[in-house]
This record gives sequence, C-alpha cells and structure tokens, in this order.
Amino acid sequence: MAAGHHGNHHGQGGAEEHSTLIQGRYRLHELIGRGGMGEVWRALDESLGRRVAVKCLKPAGQARDAGFTRILQERFRREARVAAALQHRGITVVHDFGEHDGVLYLVMELLDGRNLLQVLDDARRHPLPVPDIIDIAEQVASALAYTHTQGVVHRDLKPANIIRLSDGGVKICDFGIARLGHDIGFTSRLTGTGVAMGTPHYMSPEQIGASGEVDHRSDLYSLGCVLYELATGAPPFDLGDTWAILVGHRDNVPEPPRTRRPELPVDLERLILDLLAKSPDDRPQDAADVGGRLKALRAGTSSGAEPHPRTTAPAAELPGWARELTTGTAAVSTRPRHTASVPHHELTGAWSTRGLPARPRPGVLTELADRHAEGIDLARVGNWRQAYDLHTAVAAARDHAQGAEHPDTLASRYEAAYCLTGLGRTEEALQLYAYVGGTRARVLGPDHPDTLAARHEAAYALGLLGRFLEAHQEYAEVLAARVRTTGPDHPDTLQCKHNLAFNLGRLGRTPEALAMAVEVADARTRVLGADHPQTLVTRFEVGHMLGTSRRWAEALDVYRDVAAVRTRVLGADHPDTLAVDYEIGICLGRLGRSAEALTLYETLVEARTRTAGSTDAETLRARHALGVNLGRLGHWERALAEARDVAAVRERVLGPVHPDTLVSKREIAVGLGWLGRWPGALTVYHEVADAREQVLGPAHPDTLTSRNDEAQCLEQLGRTAEAQILYDRVAAQRNGPQRL
Repeated sequence: MAAGHHGNHHGQGGAEEHSTLIQGRYRLHELIGRGGMGEVWRALDESLGRRVAVKCLKPAGQARDAGFTRILQERFRREARVAAALQHRGITVVHDFGEHDGVLYLVMELLDGRNLLQVLDDARRHPLPVPDIIDIAEQVASALAYTHTQGVVHRDLKPANIIRLSDGGVKICDFGIARLGHDIGFTSRLTGTGVAMGTPHYMSPEQIGASGEVDHRSDLYSLGCVLYELATGAPPFDLGDTWAILVGHRDNVPEPPRTRRPELPVDLERLILDLLAKSPDDRPQDAADVGGRLKALRAGTSSGAEPHPRTTAPAAELPGWARELTTGTAAVSTRPRHTASVPHHELTGAWSTRGLPARPRPGVLTELADRHAEGIDLARVGNWRQAYDLHTAVAAARDHAQGAEHPDTLASRYEAAYCLTGLGRTEEALQLYAYVGGTRARVLGPDHPDTLAARHEAAYALGLLGRFLEAHQEYAEVLAARVRTTGPDHPDTLQCKHNLAFNLGRLGRTPEALAMAVEVADARTRVLGADHPQTLVTRFEVGHMLGTSRRWAEALDVYRDVAAVRTRVLGADHPDTLAVDYEIGICLGRLGRSAEALTLYETLVEARTRTAGSTDAETLRARHALGVNLGRLGHWERALAEARDVAAVRERVLGPVHPDTLVSKREIAVGLGWLGRWPGALTVYHEVADAREQVLGPAHPDTLTSRNDEAQCLEQLGRTAEAQILYDRVAAQRNGPQRL
C-alpha cells in the first residue's frame, strides 16, 4: 500500500505499530514511511470509518520560538488549503490538516500502489518499457497542466513523489511540501554548505542559484529528469556528490538517453532533452504541450516538425479532471465544426503577431486539416479515445506550426474537449472549454460564434457535473449574446434556450422550465419543422416537465405524439423511439393503467433485448419497470422473480453498491413483504440501507428512505422498540444539523 504521500523514504525497515489518536479522530496504526521532514502513518478516520494516510511534519529547532511557530502554522494552513483545493485524478487527495501537540499533520487518501523509486528498485534499476514511460509521463503531464493553471508549482517533483497505482493510474504527492520544508527548517535551495532537504538529482538549474526565478517550467525540468531515469535506469547527472550533481544541472549537457538505450524512440529522446534545457525559455512552455507531444508519440502520429523554443508564454490551458458524472437525458448540441478554412497569411491578431519559429513545410496545414476532419469522423461514430488522441496530437502540431492562439489550434482543442465529454472525463472537458472560450473571447471577440460555442459547451459540462447554478448563469449569458447577434429564431439560439430550459428543470424551477421548453418547441416547429429531430427532442423535454408537474395525462399525449413521429421517421426499434415508449409506460402506470403499461413494457423488453442485448442498461431499466407493474397488478411471485433476475444482472455488470443494483434489491424486499415473507424482506432492506449509508452517507434521502423501509419491516415483525429507534434516527437525520 502507498500512502497518499508515501514513497520517498528509503531504508525504512519494517512497519511500526502505533495507536495515537490525533484530534480525537485519526487513529495512527502503522508507520509506513519516514523521511527528513517527518513520518507517514497508515491510519483510520474514526469519524467516517475510512482508512487514510497521515503525514506528520516535525519542525526543526527554531520552531520552538512562539512567533516563528505562529508564522509557520499560518503558512502550513495556506499551503495545505492550496493542496486540498486541487481536484484532479492525478493528484493525491488531501482530506484534512491541522496541528496536534506541536506536530503539523496532513490527512490524505491511502493509495494502493508503489512510488516510481520503488518501481525502479523493484526492477533492479532496469529502465521501464517505453509504453509504460509514455503512459506515466502523459498522466503526470496532465496533472501538472491542471496545477499550473491553478498557479501551483510542485517544486520537488521526483520518482519518490509519483505513485503508480495497482490499476495503472498515476498520482503526484506532496504539493506544497517543498515550500513548507523551507519554512520548517529544511531548504530546497543551495545555501551555505549544501542542500539539506531531499535529493538534488531532480532540481532545475533555476532552483540552485539564489537568484533563479522558479515557475511552472521548473516542474517540467524535473519531469525531464524523472523520464530520463525511467528511460535509462539512472538520473541525468548521477555524479559522486551533491555539489557535482548541482553543477551538472547548472552547466553540463546531459548525455542523450539513446546512447545508453539505443532502442528508445527518437521523439521520446527529443522530448526528454527539450525538458532538460538549461534555460526555462528553451523548454516546452507548458505541460499541455508536453502532453500533446506524448500523445502524438504514443499514437505514432508525431508531425516530425523540429521542436522550437517559444518566444512568449502561451495562455494557460488544459486544467482539471475528475468525476465521471452524468445527469438526465443529454440535450442535443449543435456544434460548429472547425477546420483550417482561413489561409494563414490572411490572419491578424495575437496568434499571427507573435514570433513564429519557422514557416511550416509545404502542405503541413492541409495535412493537419485532413487529420482534424478524420478526428471528427471518429467522434461521430463514438470512437472517443482515438478521436481525442488524434485531436490532441493535431492541436500540438498546430501549436508548433501556427501558434497556441491560432483559430485552427483552438478548434482542435475544442474538439478534444468534446471527446473528453464523450469519454466521461467531464471536469477535464470543462477546463479545456473554459480555456478555449476565454482565448477565443480575447482573440476573436466575446460575441464571435466560436466563442459562444465554447461557452455553450462549458455550460453543458457544468450541468453534467451537477453545478446547475453556474450552468444557468453561463447559458443565460450565451443566450443573450445569441439573441443579440443572430436573432431569437436562429438554430443556435434555440439550442441554447433548450439547454437553459433543461437546466431550469434540474434547478427545480419546473414552471419556468416548462414554459421555456414549450416556447422552444413552438419555435423549432416553425423554423425546422414538426418532424425535425431537434423539435422532437424539445417536445420530449416538454413531456418530461409535464410529468415532473404530475400532469400525467398531458405528458402522455405529448409522448405519444413524439413516439408516432419517431416510429414513422426512425422506425419502431430505433433507440430514440424506444426511449419515448419507456416514458409512455411511466405515464400509464402513474395514471393507474398498469395493465396497459405491463403490455407496453413486455414489448419494450423484447425490443431492447433484440437490439441491444439482455445486459444493456436500458434493457434492464425496462425489465425493472415491467416488474413494478407486475406488482401493481398483484402478480407478486412474477414481480419478485423479475426483481431478482434484474438485481443479479445489475450486480454482475454494475457492482453490488451501484444505485441501480440497490433499487432492484429494494424491489426484491418489496415483493417479499407483499408475500408476507418479512424476515427475508428485513434482511434485504437492511443490506440496501447499509450499502446506501456506506456510499451516500447516513443523511442522504435514499439512505433515510431505506432506514424507514427497515423500520416498517420491523413493525410488521412485531419488533416495535427497534422500529421506533430507527424512526427516531431517521427523524434526527432529517431535522437536525448534519455533521460532516
């Protein structure tokens, strides 16, 4: 196991047992790392019942001075808040921090993996396979791209601070620790007799001299050192003593990695040597550029253009990642597709006034435009990963050939963001859209259609992430600009208004959402026609809003109209037609017409199984609805059998604690209860409640519903005292202040 930090502690010996309780919450169990700045412990967060890593930082002697201690604690809080605010799948999560008995502590996630120093030592210092090097480098570059856009520089990137997880993921540890080390009594600079903190093998030249300015490009140098070591088995300046190593970083040209390992790809060696340039201005200027070159290398699509120093630092780009979330039915997005349509010599603005390295070779821009179009075609058929890699590689090549702010480069970044949404990497997509939108606003103007397209997609990503208030603000501003520049009936204006209506529904503002959806449906019928797919999407949304308002009969009429058109235009078995059939069944059930709903769902299950397979999520959703209507009609043995079958498939496909699995298990308990088999029902209700509490927390509405189910079951069994305890517990959670 690797702690959220772990790693840079050699020769630590066996694990040391312990049982100190920090702040009445974190129980230290086992020492798993020790270094110059403190210790790392495997621990239990007794408040939440989760395993964590706790890093204890021990100040040096001068920390005994009260004034220094206050300053140190404030700096620690500042650095820890910065570290805790970083949200990226390539960065160790910081849960908590504080001070206990004079010891500063950070509480981090406990990771299952090995740091790269350990990986190399396990391999007896043999270099890693090239695909592993590129994979690790891409993930580290992505994490650095995010942190650098947040204004955070690591300053101590080295193999011991990079964890490779057992599932292949990579995380960087110890953001802010290097700066804290200086405050605590260790230094990351060469002062007086030498370097007191850490190893000098990965320090940039600008970190060595007191006059050197350290910015995000220092991390890129350190990354070059790490990649050099992964590729050859040894750091670039593996010399006899600290001073010789530092002089090597400052003055010596590194030996090309291919002299040690001739089979290394030329482009990988070129990237490593570019990262190891003595002057920050001669290195790649941002981690996003590094990531693009790595993706091109992995995909075998490197442009072959010679790397070049940039004359100015580009705008910040390519931040965050994180949570793969989806919400509701995805609203259709009308997105302009950009290719290199404007000859370079006609361009004006920031992208053409900066000093470009050299005129691109003849035909390169046409070649890049063709590859850009190929990426769009790949995305159109759902090949998101390949499309993303291609667009990222083209963006890097266009950046080199035309500049970071050229419209073609931004178009490739935009398409890459669209692919990230398709891959479920919504946080990354949002950050990339924000970069593209901001840059386009500055270069093309805030009301330019391309600027508004990027902002529209950013709003959509915010909605996917559940950030509906922010999405509403963005949609409203884009809509106002669309109306102002293209008019109220332009298709792009109506698309934005449709998404705004959908988002209003997610905010619970159903009457406004319904009124706006009706307006959009009428306008799309007038502008596009009654049978146009976008018209039908909005009419579908009208039906949904009517259902949310419990106007089931009206919703049923709307859904049936949409179903009739889709059947005629798309066919009865088209996924969009079947999606409307499902909603019609919901309306019938809500109107008490369960026999009709049952017949509909039997047909729908057969169609979904035939077209998508028996384990498809929508097939299982239809089977679940079939079981519900069997129960409503009193066919409880059949309903129970259906619920058990669906739960078994969902558990196998989705996992035992997936929300859909738990919904099916609850349906099992309902069936058992109606059949009078209360002990069995209690067992299932309790299992569902415990799982929801573990995943969602004790105060989540779904958890409380399950505990209430459990209490009612206890009542049926005559265990009224236990039932009352549960009822009281539910009431306290619903009414009292929630403690995190």
